[in-house]
Amino acid sequence: MLTLRGPRGPRYNSSLNEVNVIADGAVLIRDGIIAEVGPTRRLENLAGARDAIQIDASGRVVMPGFIDSHTHLAFPSGSGDDADAARKIRTSSGQRIEARARTFLDAMARHGTTTVEAKTGSGADEKAECKLLRVLTALNGDPLDVVSSFLCRLPHHDAAAVTDWVSSELLRKIQKRKTAQFADIACNGDPCHLPLYDQYLHAARCLGFACKIHADTEQVGEAISLAVRHCVTSIDHLEHASTADARRIGEAGLTATLFPISCFHEGGPQPPARALIDAGAVVAIATNFDPHHSPTLNMQTAIALACIHFGMTIEEAIAGATINGAHALGRGDNIGSLEPGKVADLVVLNVPDYHDLRNSLGTNMVHQTIKSGKVIYQEGEVAPRPSSETRVVM
Repeated sequence: MLTLRGPRGPRYNSSLNEVNVIADGAVLIRDGIIAEVGPTRRLENLAGARDAIQIDASGRVVMPGFIDSHTHLAFPSGSGDDADAARKIRTSSGQRIEARARTFLDAMARHGTTTVEAKTGSGADEKAECKLLRVLTALNGDPLDVVSSFLCRLPHHDAAAVTDWVSSELLRKIQKRKTAQFADIACNGDPCHLPLYDQYLHAARCLGFACKIHADTEQVGEAISLAVRHCVTSIDHLEHASTADARRIGEAGLTATLFPISCFHEGGPQPPARALIDAGAVVAIATNFDPHHSPTLNMQTAIALACIHFGMTIEEAIAGATINGAHALGRGDNIGSLEPGKVADLVVLNVPDYHDLRNSLGTNMVHQTIKSGKVIYQEGEVAPRPSSETRVVM
């Protein structure tokens, strides 16, 4: 059993490698909350365990559920620019968008994810953005916790007017409706937009939003300065960051969310993961799932590729996909590790050793996914081959 139990706060430096293994461990769950964690023999003798329903995980790894802290879950497939994305969202019913996103959430649950962040980002289109946020709100809790983020992408033309409108009107509407927890901004590398990013992030913080930054352009230094100035919850991407940038992020105590799957899929530059860790940064791992551009939602694959391509240890990658992912969403006090008082989000893997996750390139190792103490996915048997006399009609 991997508990990821440790000091309050995210993991960095040497604590990134401390996954806190209990060789023969057990978890006692009451009303969806972890009551006790420890050696099986001790927990079996507790009065609260006498009438408990037992789940036998002998020979398997038990660990916190995966936290996918950066996705574009409900973004329309095959979208081109922002205008095309907004058009597709406006012309699709909310029910259709929700049904499609729900199939992705179900697949995530089957692969061990228990909490997922999801962004909007269809440009300066109020109807499209608000429709996406309504859909994400409806999806929350069924079956996974969905954390919604409003992602602002400034256009190259009329950017100042758009920033004024978003900052003074749209953010207020979103805050009043309580449909998003985060305000995100995509830094597009245009130096003329730097004051506009400041304006947007300042307005968002004044309204009570936690903030995030997309830093996937070559002008990473400006994004880091913004992140420090506005105390963002995480700065994401960083494919163009240098070792010097990594030191700045570490010195500032920022959380950097990295995407091993996207880097592998797109074949572009990679973030300096090793330099970030060595500099003391908090590193989280996510899928950056997008139905069109990054169509992989398996966090096990993200962990494996973090080890293979980013040079991370398996312990660092697991911490990034659990406890640090929780802190990248501002929820580290409630999820991300197996500790008394936290929500009972667990995954049971069909492997005897957590080191086997390094080889999970597309393979689903999940035997069970447990959300708030309830089994939401159970591995099933392969259906027997029908006899020659049986006709199967498709």
